[in-house]
Amino acid sequence: WHEGYGRGGWHIVDKNRRGRFQTWIGYENNNSQFDCWVHGHDGDKDVDLYKLPGHETDALTDLLLEQIEKHKDENFFHVCSVQPPHNPYSAPAEWTGRHAPGNIQLRANVPPIERIQTQSKQTLAGYYSLIEQIDHNVGRVMDKLYELGLDNNTYIMFFSDHGDHHGSHGHTEKMTPLEESVRVPMMIWGGRRYNYRPRTQVDHVMNHVDVPVTTLGLCGLQMKSKEVAGYDYSPLVRQRPWGGKAACEDAPNEAYLQCVVPTQHGPSIDLPWRGIVTRDGWKYVAMEGQPLYLYDLNEDPYELHNMAHHAHAKGKRRELNEILRGWIEKTGDSFTLPEFKEAGNPVLAEHATEEYKEKLHWYEKQ
Repeated sequence: WHEGYGRGGWHIVDKNRRGRFQTWIGYENNNSQFDCWVHGHDGDKDVDLYKLPGHETDALTDLLLEQIEKHKDENFFHVCSVQPPHNPYSAPAEWTGRHAPGNIQLRANVPPIERIQTQSKQTLAGYYSLIEQIDHNVGRVMDKLYELGLDNNTYIMFFSDHGDHHGSHGHTEKMTPLEESVRVPMMIWGGRRYNYRPRTQVDHVMNHVDVPVTTLGLCGLQMKSKEVAGYDYSPLVRQRPWGGKAACEDAPNEAYLQCVVPTQHGPSIDLPWRGIVTRDGWKYVAMEGQPLYLYDLNEDPYELHNMAHHAHAKGKRRELNEILRGWIEKTGDSFTLPEFKEAGNPVLAEHATEEYKEKLHWYEKQ
């Protein structure tokens, strides 16, 4: 639940802070996958603190399967939040044997520094093991829905809250606006078969605030409050694949990125930043009063060519800076963006040759 009480195994989350679930079996940020303690309530019955048997991912999935079986004849909304894949990257033996550090292939943006590469291969071996374990348990949930005949009227939404660098750009864990940290899976499966479009990928830039309204949309409901942030992407799943108006054509063209209070995670960015990722593949990020990153992800998916301070890209920088300003204003954020003037250096231009003025004019247009 991550309220911020340190070792979560001994902190009981107050019932009024459990999100109004009829059944809530959870914990306060254990960060210990083989020593995971849970508590909560099941209806009116309190569930005392107890240790889950085995590994967290398997045990929490067992609890989810019990709830699906219990409520199979009702409308239900279940949430299963597992902390893995997360440090300490320790999966059960049957999964760790599938990945060895010596067989790990690193991403192209992990610097050729021995200590960084060695650590990255070690952590990635555990990370990949945990991912496969999660995939296996998602399969168990899908099998249960098939078994109970619920697969035709149940949706599964699968997503994460952040990524993990594992040495990319020399960083570990999270807290940067780079792809390894901010780009996470977002998959939706299920629904009636005549609406279902298998293996369809879209280029929308969905954000976490879109999950609640999209969830309601999948149920045919609308968010009551107009003040709740988020866009309903459910028509991309529910709409029939033929004819009619294009789904979500008024969706945002950017995802807004925020690091409001850095968590001081080791080799990572320790100052606040704001940014956007656009639907056409650009990323722009700024710190207070200063541009930080500008990437064209279409040609540079590993973010190796930062153009944030390149003269030839300042037109694009100015454009994205103003779009970012719109998001800051829209969300009531308080963050000071850099200011970019429309013209170049007037003193330089006054004494420049005609040839230089032509070049300067060309650069400004870019």
